[in-house]
Amino acid sequence: MRRRALLLGLPLLLAGCGMNAESVWAPDADLAKARYQAPGPTYLALVTVRNEGDGQGAHTALLISASERVLFDPFGGWTHPGVPERNDVLYGFSPAVEADYLRYQAQDGYYYVRQEVQVPPEVAEQALALAKAKGPVGMAMCTNATADILRQLPGFESLGSTFFPEHLAARFGRLPGVTTVEVHGEPPAEAG
Repeated sequence: MRRRALLLGLPLLLAGCGMNAESVWAPDADLAKARYQAPGPTYLALVTVRNEGDGQGAHTALLISASERVLFDPFGGWTHPGVPERNDVLYGFSPAVEADYLRYQAQDGYYYVRQEVQVPPEVAEQALALAKAKGPVGMAMCTNATADILRQLPGFESLGSTFFPEHLAARFGRLPGVTTVEVHGEPPAEAG
């Protein structure tokens, strides 16, 4: 019943979402200073924050490990003084920074699911370009914005569009080669 009420109210909610998207534009020097490129293969990791009580999704973000490692965190609330942002793209996402972000997500009655899949470098670069071009995302649009980026990538077209984090996570989890980690409470000191 709760979901039906949400679906009926969704058009009203969406009508005002773009108005609360806030543009943040860190200087080039801050981005250059924070830049981090991970060793190893390129990959995408979907991060879904879920409610401990009912398992419903609360937030979606996309970690992109390409020529640089960034987090597309649409309408996210996490900030860090050493992590510059440009319109929902967080730069310098080293494993230590990711661990801090995930620790923030796995508290106060929430947990996270991190689903990672290796992709060819050109797919990772395409995801990076799409995230950078997306612009600021409004409230309640995190999953839809992330799905929009993913379904434009080769091999991810079947994910479709959705507003529900748990639906996108379920679809992403069915892709070949996905590894999934679910963390309740405090995550390890450093994530992958």
